[in-house]
Amino acid sequence: MTPTPILAVEVTTGDTVMFVVVIVLLFFSAFLAIAETAITRVSRSKAAALADEGKPGAKQLKALVDHPERFLNPVLLVVSLVQLVQASLTGILADRLFGTWGVVVALFINVALVFVIAESAPKTWALQHPDRSALVSARPIAALVAFAPLRLVARGLIGLTNVILPGKGLKDGPFVSEEEILALADVAVEEDVIEEDERVLIESIIEFGDTVVREVMVPRPDMVAVPADFRVADVMEVAILNGYSRIPAYRDGVDDIVGLIYAKDLMKADRDGLQGALVSTLLRDATFVPETKRIAELLREMQANAFHMAIVVDEYGGTAGLVTLEDLIEELVGEIVDEYDREEPMVEPAPGGGIRVNARLAVDELNELLGAHLPEGDWDSVGGLMFHLFGKVATEGASVEVDGFELRVDRVTGRRISRVVVTRTAPVASVDDAATPAAGERPTRKDRDRDRDRDREREKDRDRDEPGDRSNGGSSGTAKRSGAGAP
Repeated sequence: MTPTPILAVEVTTGDTVMFVVVIVLLFFSAFLAIAETAITRVSRSKAAALADEGKPGAKQLKALVDHPERFLNPVLLVVSLVQLVQASLTGILADRLFGTWGVVVALFINVALVFVIAESAPKTWALQHPDRSALVSARPIAALVAFAPLRLVARGLIGLTNVILPGKGLKDGPFVSEEEILALADVAVEEDVIEEDERVLIESIIEFGDTVVREVMVPRPDMVAVPADFRVADVMEVAILNGYSRIPAYRDGVDDIVGLIYAKDLMKADRDGLQGALVSTLLRDATFVPETKRIAELLREMQANAFHMAIVVDEYGGTAGLVTLEDLIEELVGEIVDEYDREEPMVEPAPGGGIRVNARLAVDELNELLGAHLPEGDWDSVGGLMFHLFGKVATEGASVEVDGFELRVDRVTGRRISRVVVTRTAPVASVDDAATPAAGERPTRKDRDRDRDRDREREKDRDRDEPGDRSNGGSSGTAKRSGAGAP
């Protein structure tokens, strides 16, 4: 008796062709995975460098990287089409050869094969060999993208997507945000890849592009300017007294700046015996900029046109202040102080607790320092915030509470607030104690150094607060920082 076979499989020529097509589509999908991963990870600068070296395929690679939106959508469309056709043919072939259970088994096998052969392995290889994989795949992808019907279909499907989900996409494709860059810098500091100072510099560079002149300028009350009808000898005394190399000159008031006086021109005139001449004969042209101008743009203009000082004007054309090249550079590298500067610190511990700050300190910097949320608005400085909260000209000793902090006027110069004491009033640790180790913890060397420095500052404060020592108030040092130019 002849046994009956359990499963009779008859493979036809069509089945063989279909099997070959499935294998080809599987490897084509793997190639597209390599191309997508490699090309999207190549930066423009890297593609340009490869093109300069004359690498084969580098020209096509540069064209693709310069316009990622032109190749990415067509490639993703082809990947989806290839994988869909391959999966459909696999299901049809399994059903014809093995029946319903064969389709189920083939489905799981196909998923594993697609993941390993067409996704994981090729993309891993592309990450391990980024330049090589990008150059190898650049020419075929460029030829594929050049196929007009494919571009039209991809563009039509994107248009359909915009109908379903209206709104503008990213014209230049995905990008890295400022927050992500700073987060990467924080990770690099933690892993000792870069120093903390380098991380601070990165943050300063990012903030530099968003800062306007009004935030860094020397305000009008701090300007040192002279009438244009002053004699050379008189202006020479002003320059020597303040240590400035450039001084603005005005005619009918500070709102009518007519030019700049250079110290070297004064010295030359003094050498030539022209002490009695009017400084109007020595004036140089002044550059005027609006207070809303971005300092990054102003820095480029200063470099291109070789000037170190600009007069800042408000929306009404009046003089709002002045800005120097040093002010712009300090936004990047911090305060620049020479051996003749006598400046009061912007922030220092207050004898009675809390901290004492210069009223010109930016509110956002104070918020960052204290971890606070003091309101920000049309004002930039702590002094501006105080005027907003008081609603009138403040007097020494006046205080106001806002968001868990007491702001007390420590010093007033004329009608201007110059120093403010900030004290935390919420039921939490004080400003000085917030950074100290908790009970039972062993203080670190950094903690001990900080405590020692704080004790020294308190001793200096007690000495400075003795009767008869507050007549000058350090105003000359502040004027030096915010005066008419670098010495």
